[in-house]
Amino acid sequence: MTHKAEDLIDLGLYPISSAGPALDAVIAGVRGALRTQGCAVLKGFLTQTGIAAAVAEADGVADRAHRNYSRTNAYFTADDPGLPETDPRRKFFDRSNAFIPADNFRHDGALRTVFDCPGFDAFIRECLQQPADRFFRYADPLADVIVNTADEGNGFPWHFDTNNFTVTLALQNADRGGAFQYAPMIRDSANEHFEEVSKVLDGTSDKVVSLNLEPGDLQIFKGRYSLHRVAPLDGPTPRHVAIFSYVDSPGMVGSVERTRQLYGRTLPVHHEREKQRSDALID
Repeated sequence: MTHKAEDLIDLGLYPISSAGPALDAVIAGVRGALRTQGCAVLKGFLTQTGIAAAVAEADGVADRAHRNYSRTNAYFTADDPGLPETDPRRKFFDRSNAFIPADNFRHDGALRTVFDCPGFDAFIRECLQQPADRFFRYADPLADVIVNTADEGNGFPWHFDTNNFTVTLALQNADRGGAFQYAPMIRDSANEHFEEVSKVLDGTSDKVVSLNLEPGDLQIFKGRYSLHRVAPLDGPTPRHVAIFSYVDSPGMVGSVERTRQLYGRTLPVHHEREKQRSDALID
């Protein structure tokens, strides 16, 4: 089925395709939330038609999700016995959810219609106040538009994102639980701030913010620098969240190891571009 962006996005509330005072006001509000709260939520970004179409699309390919039940640290790295036991890289948690890789979503499907809506990229870039030469769509063919689908269990434990700018679209909530929790800007490109990360993992940090998103809400935040997790889920209804990813360098893709962990496979491009990252962060 071919979709139209105007049927999926509430362009009355969020006129992302039309420059003018109304759009400027939305952008100003998002910038303010990012500045003061480290995160911005655009309530009701999708219409009811958009929510239904996106959920149907996700349900239709949910059987292609890569499900991986394992223990992982916040950096998706192997244990290093040479580090102190108190180091956050040695703190591992159960992970029990799944990702539907990007190559399962049709270019004329609901999710890519939203992603490709005229003005969408520019809107996100303006909200994040990024220069055009430092803002690009994630070039990873398995990860630019994905759906995180989580069943009853542990959700997704504390972690950092590989990509700098993450835009998530809530599609369907679990029956209970599943709050999005994050510690805004807890690390930067020059410093991992392991002590602060350890406080979050130990449950002693005062930096953690908890959000309960509703279907149709668009969320913008900097997941590369903000430690975050999905709280444990309860009930038979899976939690579906679409993720649109952006980075600050062209051609960036995920590392071989992390791509294999998240999607169960790699493509030649992951091996070709290994070690070609623009920063020196662990993951």
